Parts: sequence; structure tokens; C-alpha cells
Amino acid sequence: MITVDEHRARVLAAAPPLPAIAQLISDSTGLVLAEDVVNRWPVPLFDNSGMDGYAVHRADATVGATLRVVADVPAGSPEDPAMAAGEAVRIMTGAPVPTAADAVVPLEHTDLGTAISEAAPETITITVEPKEHAHIRRTGEDTPAGSVAVAAGTVLGPWQLSAIASAGHETILVHRKPRVAIISTGSELIDPSGTPERGQIPESNSVLLAAAVTQAGAEVAAVTRVPDDEHALRSVLTGLDVDAAILTGGASVGAFDIVKAVLDGTGSIEFTTVAMQPGKPQGFGLTEFGVPAFCLPGNPVSVAVSFEMFVRPALRQMAGLHDIDRPRVIRTAAASWRRKPGRVQILPVVFDDETVRPASRGGSGSHLVTSLADATALALIPADVDHVSEGDRVTVMVLS
Repeated sequence: MITVDEHRARVLAAAPPLPAIAQLISDSTGLVLAEDVVNRWPVPLFDNSGMDGYAVHRADATVGATLRVVADVPAGSPEDPAMAAGEAVRIMTGAPVPTAADAVVPLEHTDLGTAISEAAPETITITVEPKEHAHIRRTGEDTPAGSVAVAAGTVLGPWQLSAIASAGHETILVHRKPRVAIISTGSELIDPSGTPERGQIPESNSVLLAAAVTQAGAEVAAVTRVPDDEHALRSVLTGLDVDAAILTGGASVGAFDIVKAVLDGTGSIEFTTVAMQPGKPQGFGLTEFGVPAFCLPGNPVSVAVSFEMFVRPALRQMAGLHDIDRPRVIRTAAASWRRKPGRVQILPVVFDDETVRPASRGGSGSHLVTSLADATALALIPADVDHVSEGDRVTVMVLS
């Protein structure tokens, strides 16, 4: 039996980030940036006005001074009008400030107020004296040319994409989302809406995994249910064109454990036992095509726990994310529970700002799927602890 950390290390070593691809920023929402994006230009590109108003010589703009308006500069104008003493230029927000000006007086700080005519007025009278460099956004004030606008490893949302566009880029290098196949095995499985006969159960693992894969930042490429038939499983595996495959069921030592029968020894895939409860039987490795294959137990809680401990970090790493782990906090046990020592217990729990308690009264059995609906975290109990007492400090992996 190997430790959780040993199995995790093997998984992560075989699941590096996917190769970067060039993509338009308009198609990159939710992807991870593969290299730093550098500002091609200073931001702002030029000295520009932060207000609608009048560009002035500050020394002339005393309260009560009347200035002659000699030009009009709208946003987007290339003009750089000259300004003599006692003169002003009407200017709109974002327009380049005339080289001769050293302040902008807002419309509301003149006798004309905020009323704007199509043509610039002949004169204005100052009612509020501007401060030095008032309302002028200086070149490079936000960031200089050559500086990093958005760093590699950043998940690209609206603000980050806007910054990239402002930096002068339309195409960037990103890691695409891993495409994942989900394969549930077991002749006992039926559709959730079906009526189970004796020995049958609704299939829920693929529903759990499809949602979990999506939340992890990957893409579900295929969802398949396979009976306990080696030929059927080989047929499904042969047709896969994905970056990773997750199989549930058939990973232990049962007489009908077809996943192990088909994949053990294929490529680098190995089946082992991990010192964790639930989720002890695990299989992992690269197929003969170099695709990471996660072979998980079949019980739903085992699937949920195995995904969080091994699959989710690997998928996030493949997507190029630097932050691959859930946050962990310490809480006080609000109840006592016993467990068998020798394996790390990974228990679905409910927690608040101070305490943590099991999500199910039935303990951490791998079949207690209903407890998952209430769980907001997983408690991580070390292998050498055989009893958790009320008031003990517990490490909690936060799921939401």
C-alpha cells in the first residue's frame, strides 16, 4: 500500500500542462495564459484629459480670469493646437492634451457650466482654480511599455482580456482545456430515470464526474456507460481522442473487475492500493497513446474523494493552472467519531466559521452517496488517528 502523497506525486508527474496554442483573445475566456503578455505601448499612450473641459495654462486659470478659447480637441483628434498666454482649448475626456497646457479645468468649474454647444465658446471665465496637472492622465501613468500586462498562469476573464487588448495584442498563447472522457463500468448500472430491478442501481458517477470535470476547468468530451464486458470496454477505449480518461468501477480485485483486466500493464498503467478511506483501490498511468487514465473505484463517495485528491489537481495542472489545490482550513470538531487507523480518512463534512462535523451519521462509507449532497468540504484525518473527539482540531479541504 502506498501513501496518498506518493500516488498524487505519480499522477502529477504524468500530467504536465498541455502544449500552448495561439488563440484570438475573443475565444480565450476561461483559458489559462501560457506566457506573459507585455505592453507594446505605455498606458495611457499619451497625455490625455480625464474630464470634459478646457486645457489651460494653470498660471492663467485664476478665479475670475477670462480666457479666450482658440481650438477644440475631441477624443481621437491628432491635433496639438498652440496656446498663448490667456488662451484655452476646449477638450473632451480621453483627447490628447495640448503640449502647451499643464492643467484641465472641468466644464463645471467655468461660468458656462456643463452645457455644451456644438461649437466651442469664444471665452470662458474660471470659477474654480485648478490644481497642478489637474485632470491630466500622463503617458505611462498606468504602466510603461515593456511591462507585464497579464502574467502567465492567469485565468482569463473579462478584465484580463481587456488589459491584453489595451496592451496591443489580439492573439495570445493559451493552454486549451483538457478534453476528458468519462467511462462508467458495471452491468448493474441503469439510467437514473429507469426503474431498477433486483441487483441494479441508478448510474450517478458520470453525472458527478461530468460536473466536477467542468468545475475543474476541463471539458467533457465523452460520457459512456459500459457493462462488465472486456470486449465492450476495449472498443470504447480504442475510439477515444481525448487528453485524459476517467474510468469508474472494476479497479479492485473482484472476478468481474474489467477495468483492471483490460488496462493493467497497458502503457504505464498500474493498479495499486492507496492508504486512504474511502478510495483504497486506484489505478493510474498513461495508455499506449500517452493519455493519462484515472481508474477509480465504483462507489460514489470513493469516486468523489478520488477525484478531489488526484484527478482535479491533475486536470488543473494540464490546463496550465498554477493553483491546482483546494484551500485548507482548520476547524474544531463539533462531534466525535471513531475510524480505523492505518489509512488517511477523507470524510465528507459540513463546516462553518468555527466547527466541522460529518455530513452523514453513517460515517465515511464509500456507498453513502446521499451525504455528498450536504457536504461542503472534506475532513482529512491522519492515518495514525483512531478517534476524533469533540473539540479536536481538524484539517478541512474546502470544496466551495
